[in-house]
Amino acid sequence: AYFNLNTTHEFTYMWTLACGIAGGALVNLTFVFPVEPRRIITQPYLRWGGIAVGLTLSLLAFPNLFNFERPAAYIRNWQIIYGFIALAIFVHILMNLYHAMNAQSPVIKTQSRAILIGTTFAFAPLGIWLAASFITPLNFSPYLFLPLALFPLVIGYTILRFRFLRTEDFVRRSVMYVLLTAFVTLGYGLVASGVGLIFGASLPSNNPYLVGGAILAIVIVLEPVRTRLQNLVDSIFFRGARAFAEQLEDFSHRLTTALDLNTISAIVRDKVASTLTPDRIHIYTYDSLNDFFSALPGDDQRPTSDIRFTSTSPFVQYFQKERLPLYLDNATTPPEALQSEQSRLALLGARLFIALPGKELPNGWLALGPRLAGQPYTPRDLRFLENICDLASVAIERVQTVAHLERRIQEMNALTRVSQGVNVTLTFDDVLELIYAQTAQIIPTSHFHITLYNKDSDYYYYGFCLENNERIQERENLPFSMNTGLAPEVIRKSRPIITQDYIRECQARSHTPALDNVFAWMGVPLNAGAETIGTLSIGSRDGATAYTRGQLELLQAIADQTAGAIVKARLLEETEQRARQLSTLNEITRQLTSTLELEPLLQNILENAVGILQCEAGSLFLMDEQTDELVFKVTVGPVASNLVGQRLPAGTGIVGRAVQLRTPVIENEDQSSVSHFKGIDQQTGFVSRSLMAVPLQVKDRVIGVIEVINRRDGLPFVPDDQTLLTAFAGQAAVAIENARLYTLTDQELAERVEELSVMQRIDRELNASLEMDRAMRITLDWALRQSNAEAGLIGILEEEDLRVMAHQGLEEQVEKFPDQLMKIELSSMLKAIETGLPQQMSVEALKGKLLGASHNQLAIPIRRETTVIGLLYLESTDDTQPDVDFLTRLTDHAAIAISNAQLYGEVQRANLAKSDFVSFVAHELKNPMTSIKGYTELLAGGAVGQINEMQTNFLQTIKSNVERMSTLVSDLNDNSKIEAGRLRLEYKATKADDLVDEVIRTFTRQLEDKKQTLDLVVPKDLPPMWADRVRVGQVLTNLVSNAHKYTPEGGTIQVGVEESHNQWDPDGAPRVIHLWVKDSGIGMTVEDQQKIFQKFFRSEDPKAREAPGTGLGLNITRSLVEMQGGRIWFESEYRKGTTFHFTIPVAEE
Repeated sequence: AYFNLNTTHEFTYMWTLACGIAGGALVNLTFVFPVEPRRIITQPYLRWGGIAVGLTLSLLAFPNLFNFERPAAYIRNWQIIYGFIALAIFVHILMNLYHAMNAQSPVIKTQSRAILIGTTFAFAPLGIWLAASFITPLNFSPYLFLPLALFPLVIGYTILRFRFLRTEDFVRRSVMYVLLTAFVTLGYGLVASGVGLIFGASLPSNNPYLVGGAILAIVIVLEPVRTRLQNLVDSIFFRGARAFAEQLEDFSHRLTTALDLNTISAIVRDKVASTLTPDRIHIYTYDSLNDFFSALPGDDQRPTSDIRFTSTSPFVQYFQKERLPLYLDNATTPPEALQSEQSRLALLGARLFIALPGKELPNGWLALGPRLAGQPYTPRDLRFLENICDLASVAIERVQTVAHLERRIQEMNALTRVSQGVNVTLTFDDVLELIYAQTAQIIPTSHFHITLYNKDSDYYYYGFCLENNERIQERENLPFSMNTGLAPEVIRKSRPIITQDYIRECQARSHTPALDNVFAWMGVPLNAGAETIGTLSIGSRDGATAYTRGQLELLQAIADQTAGAIVKARLLEETEQRARQLSTLNEITRQLTSTLELEPLLQNILENAVGILQCEAGSLFLMDEQTDELVFKVTVGPVASNLVGQRLPAGTGIVGRAVQLRTPVIENEDQSSVSHFKGIDQQTGFVSRSLMAVPLQVKDRVIGVIEVINRRDGLPFVPDDQTLLTAFAGQAAVAIENARLYTLTDQELAERVEELSVMQRIDRELNASLEMDRAMRITLDWALRQSNAEAGLIGILEEEDLRVMAHQGLEEQVEKFPDQLMKIELSSMLKAIETGLPQQMSVEALKGKLLGASHNQLAIPIRRETTVIGLLYLESTDDTQPDVDFLTRLTDHAAIAISNAQLYGEVQRANLAKSDFVSFVAHELKNPMTSIKGYTELLAGGAVGQINEMQTNFLQTIKSNVERMSTLVSDLNDNSKIEAGRLRLEYKATKADDLVDEVIRTFTRQLEDKKQTLDLVVPKDLPPMWADRVRVGQVLTNLVSNAHKYTPEGGTIQVGVEESHNQWDPDGAPRVIHLWVKDSGIGMTVEDQQKIFQKFFRSEDPKAREAPGTGLGLNITRSLVEMQGGRIWFESEYRKGTTFHFTIPVAEE
């Protein structure tokens, strides 16, 4: 433009406009950099005032640029523009001088000094020319533009000084190497010229060794120069840098030993406090776990400030975009982006903020309060703090990287333990405990919940509930609504939710908060394949805790493993539970089929139904078929006993609906149900949360309902529970029906058994005696008792009359019958005799009955086979229907008893006739036998002359046969008397020893003839026995005679007697005389022993046949012993001998 201005003048307008705008732009730069005055901030349009002035001056000059009438008029316009630019340069230098001298911020002070130096060198020549040209026109030299190149370099350096480049080192080294290059170039020229002058043409210029040696010599010579030059640059441009470098090196060494943030904080704090002595120091670092910046602990091991900054806060974003230190005081307005953080920054009480640089986010910042000495922070202090922060940032990043790796390892270990644990731990509750324990190690939490969703019943519940680090099992397994908390929202949408304000998030989503005083909260879905089965959520009551996306991803990883573990544990638990339930169902079915008593069966059914589903209470109803009401038969529960026996009208409540629909009915959260019978809860006070009723059906007929209430685990009833209880109810219904049928059968059987028992008693009474009169009385008595009749009679038919054998309630009427013969005139009696069937009639008239007040009469024939032999007649005054079948069977039994009595009477008469005949024959035979015996003895004694041996033998034979016949006749006589009951005994006190001596004396000669030894065992002082002396002697004689007959020659016979306790007959006399006869004879076989007391029994043993006998002796002996209150028995061993024992009661004193 300047070239064109001096040649073709095409860019004159552009030059004029550029000059005016340049002056205005410098004014604008003065107002905005390095700091904006408060006036400019509050009135930002003022910054454009300089440009407006420059633009105005340019526009005013345009008319005079090519005004040929006044060719020199434009010069004055240009002078004014040049003066404006000179004024702008002057103002710019003055403003930067002011900031360099008086600015409180070391950043502004450092920037102002750099700008002041650069502006002075860049604008001083041009400014002087512009100021002089304003007074008088001067020629312009293009060389005045050359210093202007320094101005953008200075501005760029000032901006980059606190940004991304270490411009200070760059400038220092640039200045040093520029000067060093100049010295090298000058030195090489001097050396080359001197050598050329000395050696001239003799020095070869193409020798590389000489050239290289020369350059080496120059380097060696200039190395001290380089060092001196660097020291000179440092001393001129960078005073104190060496001291700073040494301090920083020591600081860096100390940081290398730091292994945690607290140690780094202590080192930085110590260094800054000892060097600059600020009144407070805050060191903020980034917490990646919670995604915020927080203050590190101070000397008291507590954070120096509770104020925290999230990674998205404007303050953090400022340091993320700018590496420029920030200085804030009461007079300085913070940048516009930090206006929202002004109050929080004011609470920190810090003035100077220096970033701890990081890669993406700053690692933190150092915040310093005013210096205790009141001095402002200098640029040198600022450079020192920047270097401190750079080194500290590296150390912090190293420590955080290690901590991050350790945390990741811990997280991976936790995930590994969760993975291993869920594969080993099978118990559902243990799996949840393991997941909580591992989660709490890697994510801070005070509230931990695993919320599960039951899809079949559409409800939510806590599978695991931990609040304030304490497990609350009372809240587990309790259903809650879908609008309670945020967990149902996570389940429905299958998306995680993270919030730092739980209450506000619930309100924003129109949900009722499930937790109080919880701030940070996040929940992730438990996904099992494509289905979300629940939510894993954590929360914190610590307001300082903030959950991050990284923690959310970690929680989701845990949740993914948790979902698989829950599904596996749930399947295993459900499988085991169903297996137990089916096993229990089978066992219960066996129990039910083994019980037929209705009441215990109903109790067993309900208890097992409640137990198999783990319920709190239950009821069993049976249907009243007449009223269709449901009756409480059995109840189980804490307050259920008062319900037994109560009735529910048809269709009432859930049980009524189950009967009407004939299907199971489930109602969860029962209190809201309109069909629930509220009266029961009001009576019992029992709160029913969930109900299930299953009808008991048998062949399409509902016989009752099983109702169970409230699962013990708090969960509602589900279709699986319904299926199980339905299967159980089917078995129970069959068992109840069987028990009912059994009960009916049992009742009928019991009635039949009772009837048979009564009939048996009647039979015993009838058979206890064979007297006809007694049998008739017994029959009538039982007939009246069983029929509840007031009067009756019984009799035997004699031609056309009835002989009354017994009667009750008809005494007056029977007295009128002659010889108790009743003429049969009553129609019921006539029909009964004619048909042979019972006849029951209602009689109202006075005629046709015996008892005037009776209404009903019953006539039952007594039949023997097809013949009517008697009649039972009953009358009653009420309309009660008697049991005709029973009375018929009674008369049948009575007929048998009557017939037996009649037969017995005939037998008795025959026995009496036989006894009389035997007695007569015995008496008639005794006389001739006595004569025969007497004359035989006379002949044998030689009363009529001497007899020879043969005659003696004949007479002896006659005598023995006569004695035998006498014994037979005597036995027959005794036996007939015993059978006829005509044998009379004369009891008296009898001494046993005298009786034994008497009997033994009669056998002395006989024993001596067979050379048999007799052993007597008779103690002295025996008490007398109460007996018939003759009959006891007869018994003893019979036993000794048998012993003598069946014992061979030379044998032994023992006869003994003693007093003893009656151990042989507990029902007999307590003290007895025990007598026995023992022999060493032929003994008896086992077969003979069974028949020994039978009449006329004779053994087939040849040796026994050798001795004569009638077979009546032992039968008579036993009868005689038993008639006297004793007992007889024996012991025998074949071919070794026999012992007979018998007892007789001791006579009382």
